[in-house]
Amino acid sequence: MSKKFVISDAVQFGWDITKSNIGFFIGLLIVASLIQYVPDTVAAIIEADAPDLSLIIRIASYILSAIIGMGLIKICLRFCDDEKGEFSDLFSCYPLFFEYLIGLILYGFIVVVGLILLIIPGIIWAIKFQFFDYLIVDRGLGPIDALEKSSEITRGVKWDLFIFGILLGILNLMGFLCLLVGLFVTIPVTMVAMAFVYRKLLPETYQEYYTDPDRQLPDPVSV
Repeated sequence: MSKKFVISDAVQFGWDITKSNIGFFIGLLIVASLIQYVPDTVAAIIEADAPDLSLIIRIASYILSAIIGMGLIKICLRFCDDEKGEFSDLFSCYPLFFEYLIGLILYGFIVVVGLILLIIPGIIWAIKFQFFDYLIVDRGLGPIDALEKSSEITRGVKWDLFIFGILLGILNLMGFLCLLVGLFVTIPVTMVAMAFVYRKLLPETYQEYYTDPDRQLPDPVSV
């Protein structure tokens, strides 16, 4: 099975899903932004007078941001599976928080070490392990298994993913330059497009999992 993906197909899919669900995505981004940034603003305001409370709010805000980030991944994956995302999905991945946190720490450490080693290894490793969070959310893998599986599914397509990442960055920059309003379109497009690519890179046995009504998840390590 070819693991290649077509960049234009991914962007087109992201655009089609966003265009058909633009009201949902605008509302989703507004809610997610408020939940993520309002606590940080409150923490900054009260920091001088109540530093302990400010710290607690910041920690809670970080946890919420992580949970919402996972929820956004789940919503985009649901659209890739011909399902409708729901606002409630934003908070549905909270049981995976500690797996995600450990995975994020490991991922960040790997990338930083790579950047110290003349930058290029850091870029390669960032691409190689970038789908660890998708695998935690989608497959429920532990952080180590998620990093290993991300390494597997990105094998042979790192250059394509590098170009794809640059393109998504340019799209969001264009959205930012459109008085920020464009981000309500470009962010959903890029999120869904990335989920689309992740789905395309899954091994065949994982792809079959989604078409089986009595699906039984295969052992992720043995696939």
